[in-house]
Amino acid sequence: MKGGISEFFAMGGYALYVWGSFGATALLMIAEPLLVRQRRKAALQRISRLVRIKSEQQS
Repeated sequence: MKGGISEFFAMGGYALYVWGSFGATALLMIAEPLLVRQRRKAALQRISRLVRIKSEQQS
């Protein structure tokens, strides 16, 4: 590799932008499934609560 490993990680002066973008993307790719799981759990609890209320009203 021309310039060595330090030149690769420096990205020709754009390292902050490149690695910052990479880090933000990685963070979002980790956070998104966690947030989806949390929203799914809340939605299922709400559905369960609505079904329970409806069955109590019919009794």
